[in-house]
Amino acid sequence: MEILGIDIGGSGIKGAPVDVDTGELVAERHRIPTPRPSRPEAVAEVVAQLAGHFDWHGPIGCTFPAIVRHGVVYSAANVDESWIGVDAVRLFQKATGSPVRVLNDADAAGIAEMALGAGRNRRGVVIMLTFGTGIGTAIFVDGHLLPNTEFGHLPSGARMPNIGLRPGCARRRG
Repeated sequence: MEILGIDIGGSGIKGAPVDVDTGELVAERHRIPTPRPSRPEAVAEVVAQLAGHFDWHGPIGCTFPAIVRHGVVYSAANVDESWIGVDAVRLFQKATGSPVRVLNDADAAGIAEMALGAGRNRRGVVIMLTFGTGIGTAIFVDGHLLPNTEFGHLPSGARMPNIGLRPGCARRRG
């Protein structure tokens, strides 16, 4: 089975058709710079451009640099804060006319690594780190994902009250 994989990043939005059984790209990756500002409508337009570039009409898997629950964005570290509360699935489906799934970018990388890469058949705790415009994390315990850990966005400093993994910790301050 093939899907169009789209990775929304802080500096670029990349896409390519992917064979989900092997993890291999089926065509050359195409990159478009992330719009400035990276508001939802502007990013959705780029997602639609990528689908058009590949003449894609099938399922789309979209990764996003934020806490994502059931397709809704709950944080905004490397994208415009107007994303918070946006139903990204609905927005991208409207823009492309295709079925879309959206999840945290590091979680997606970790899922692929656990299924097809170095994490395959690993038990215990596996931590995946991703480095791009930001730092992402995916944590697995006995093969089960702890979604949206976002360790790269925990507050730092001497005073860290309530450093739980909550949506507000990923917002830029100052």
